[in-house]
Order: sequence, then C-alpha cells, then structure tokens
Amino acid sequence: MSKIAEKIYFEDDMLIVKKTFDANVMLEDARYARDKIGGDKFASDHKLVGTISMPLLGVWLKEAGVAWTDTPAVKEVIKRKMMSNEFSGLRVWEGAY
Repeated sequence: MSKIAEKIYFEDDMLIVKKTFDANVMLEDARYARDKIGGDKFASDHKLVGTISMPLLGVWLKEAGVAWTDTPAVKEVIKRKMMSNEFSGLRVWEGAY
C-alpha cells in the first residue's frame, strides 16, 4: 500500500494528520495469491487468509481501541474485519475460521 497524500491541519486545538493510501497493491496481491495458490490448495492446517498492510491494520486497531501489544484482541479485530464483506477483496481463502 503506497501513500499518495498527506494533509496536516489544526481543528479545535487538535493536530490532524490525514494520510491517504492507494489500496490497489493490496488488492492485486490478494488477487494474485487467489489465482496462483488458491485458498483451498493448502495441505496443512495453515491458511493464507488474506493480505493486510500495516497502515490499514493500524486504522482497524485504532477504531477498535485495541493496542498493538494486545495479541488476542488484535487477532479478534483481524478476524472480524477479514470475515466482513467490506474487506472481502483482501481475502485469499474463502473459508471461515
């Protein structure tokens, strides 16, 4: 995911930093993985569920009020977001976990 814009401004005594990213790279990576390795071709219990960039994960964790160090909560946020239809383009494996 590449940053395409950054805007910094003040709003009611708060410094706001708005970053805009191009998600096409993430979507193309997920599409490539679906096409080349497929979600159901794994021989073990390990699955590539999807692709997530760190900036996007940071946004998800901030929305949920979860710290990066709270591993069980981070896993739950990722699971919830990846299973939602809103982020289905990022999924490689279509199963439920």
